[in-house]
Amino acid sequence: MLVLFFWAGLVLAVLPWWLATPAGSLSDTGAVTLAAGRIVGLVAGYVMLVQVLLMSRLRLLDRLAGEELMTRWHRDIGGALIVAVLGHMALILVGYGALDGFNPLVEARVLITGVPDMLTAFLSAGILTAVGLFSIRAVRNAMPYELWRWLHMSTYLVLYLSFGHQFSLGQQLFQPGVVRTGWLAAYVGVVVVLAYGRVIAPVFFNLRYRLRVADVVAEGPDTISIYLTGRRLDRLKLLGGQWFRFRFMGRGLWWQSHPFSVSAAKNGRWLRLTVKVVGAYTRELSELDSGGRVWAIGPRGSFTAAQRTAQRSLLIAGGIGITPIRAMLEELPPGATLIYRASTPADVVLQREIDWLARARDLDVWYVIGARTDPGPRQVMSPNGLRRLVPDLAGRDVWLCGPPGFVESAHKIVRRSGVPRKKIHLAAFEL
Repeated sequence: MLVLFFWAGLVLAVLPWWLATPAGSLSDTGAVTLAAGRIVGLVAGYVMLVQVLLMSRLRLLDRLAGEELMTRWHRDIGGALIVAVLGHMALILVGYGALDGFNPLVEARVLITGVPDMLTAFLSAGILTAVGLFSIRAVRNAMPYELWRWLHMSTYLVLYLSFGHQFSLGQQLFQPGVVRTGWLAAYVGVVVVLAYGRVIAPVFFNLRYRLRVADVVAEGPDTISIYLTGRRLDRLKLLGGQWFRFRFMGRGLWWQSHPFSVSAAKNGRWLRLTVKVVGAYTRELSELDSGGRVWAIGPRGSFTAAQRTAQRSLLIAGGIGITPIRAMLEELPPGATLIYRASTPADVVLQREIDWLARARDLDVWYVIGARTDPGPRQVMSPNGLRRLVPDLAGRDVWLCGPPGFVESAHKIVRRSGVPRKKIHLAAFEL
């Protein structure tokens, strides 16, 4: 349904150009190039609004599409947006350059220095390109998380900077009328949704539940669990597998927010997140004081038992990816199978709880320890190995959680094992 809405919106975005362009008016190369630039510009403007809408944290979108699909759309639409913006800019420069007798670089200088709102348009294109480059996984992983996040949030600045030239210079938008009014209404609607998802809903959530740090417990050499208490937690709509974006209001931490899954099912008394200590920020979390205030946004995510399509499940966790799966185990029907991949025995966390759940909920647990090149893990993490452990694999839901590389690899193995795509549920952790 959402896909149909997207394509219908795209057609409506381009339709005004088609209706306003007389037949036979594209008589030379410059006119054709300018027309292509304007079409691509309309596409870019529409895709920009869709991308910001996907960033609004509107829970309705998560429920309709699912977290995995939303993440994939955000990534794919982001790439398409950058291509569309750069294509629009290149075509307009070439088209006007052909009409004015200038090369594209000279035309760019003429537009920037002589046409109102063009400087901000070029700035918005530059910012968007930079965001795209910094979102490449290898580049992103080399940056501090919070720096990358603030750069990513500059997409909102792109929306603001590009607004002026769209409505003052856009061939279909600068004149008053139905088309201009429709685009203005779309901008207002997206901004309202953004304000609700990013500001209003989080404020109400935190005023209602007032989360605070209750305790910090060491789970292993480099893993901690943070227990949170608050008000009315029995009324919190939370499913195992969901996550929050937490901002701990202590010294040196208040300016950062990070996503963490809950690692225990809802119990009405406390929330728990289990964190692997991998850098300066997570080291500081191990020293949180009891009673410290916590700002949270959520819960979010569709990696939950509510998405299951079969009675029995196979869950495959890699490293700290066990945390949402641990919470889900209490909500899935008995008889599930868990494969827990870890490099060393010390990397296994929450083992006592998992073993208890194995007895209480008829759960088969397989701890697969060792490097990915070791014979044991290689044998288990293969189509034949999975089918030997779980003979009815093709009829089960399969839940995969862990670092992105692990999830991608496991996903390919599970697909080769004969599990239909609709039965596979993914959650990738960026460590």
